[in-house]
Amino acid sequence: MRVLIPPPLHSYTGGVSIVPGTGATLAEVLDDLDTRYPGIRFRIIDEQDRIRPHIRFFVNAKMAAGIDQTVGPADDVQIICALSGG
Repeated sequence: MRVLIPPPLHSYTGGVSIVPGTGATLAEVLDDLDTRYPGIRFRIIDEQDRIRPHIRFFVNAKMAAGIDQTVGPADDVQIICALSGG
């Protein structure tokens, strides 16, 4: 599968915006990414294993409800970071 990484997380992937991912759920994909890009999971998932408030996942352009969402090898997973500020 392809995982689309948002610009705020490119520092973890060496500037790469699309990386391969493996796993049967979004949680497994995040574990896979964290193995290759240490620290990236913590920027997406908090200490209680919940998606951080400013993060959204889309699987094949449909918003995922949670990290237990199933995914397949042909899917596109997009991580979106909301902008904030004042």
